[in-house]
Amino acid sequence: MKSLLGNPVIQFILGSLIGGYMLLVGVTTRWTRVNQAVMEPFWRPNGGKLIGCIWHGRFPLIHKMWSFKRGVPKAKMLISNSREGGIVAHTSRTVGAEVVRGSEAKKGSSKPKRGVEAMRDMARHIEGGGVMAMTPDGPRGPRMRVKRGPVVLAKIAGAPLLPITWATSNRIVFEKSWDQFVSPLPFGKGALIWGNPIAPPAPDASDAEAVRLALEVEMNRIAAEAARIAGVPRIEPAPPRAEALMEAAETAAQPT
Repeated sequence: MKSLLGNPVIQFILGSLIGGYMLLVGVTTRWTRVNQAVMEPFWRPNGGKLIGCIWHGRFPLIHKMWSFKRGVPKAKMLISNSREGGIVAHTSRTVGAEVVRGSEAKKGSSKPKRGVEAMRDMARHIEGGGVMAMTPDGPRGPRMRVKRGPVVLAKIAGAPLLPITWATSNRIVFEKSWDQFVSPLPFGKGALIWGNPIAPPAPDASDAEAVRLALEVEMNRIAAEAARIAGVPRIEPAPPRAEALMEAAETAAQPT
């Protein structure tokens, strides 16, 4: 099965089918839109730098949070280099977004993951007038806990972080997955919510941990609000890992 899923042709077919299904769900759901006005300036030519942030488990309908009309800056999605990431990359392209491939290396592994190169690619894309989208808790979690990657990119590119999310009344939640992945179903009601933008860290990154925490709080706030509007139980964040707490403490303790 692993060999089959690693086949580029199979990845293209599966990704295209999944992307087509997500487009169907998007057009058959009755949406309530909250705070869309905060995003609209970025849909104009030269609308400004932006990093959109959505939880890993809400990836499927991210295309509903952006406009793909002519003249709108191009949006790209950060996708991991994993085997599954190949399928997700084709899904992303099917719904209209290009991709940047790369992720952090697994703990104890020396295998390169294009993390540094991906960060540079994303920064160049933003500097060139494009928009990036990321899953701050991906690719392995903890669920709904922001890692430092988006904050680092925001500092490098000088771009604000904008939390985005959605929820639908018709859905399947894969409760045994680390991210409690949500698979939306068509013909329901749903909510699309754009959160309040978070300013990038200062040049010396003295406030990096405060920015990370503010992003996490806002992303979880709008996730709960979307669930309320859609009339479904909210998905709770996972407890932060010990290494994440140590990393946050080390960042906060760095001299200015």
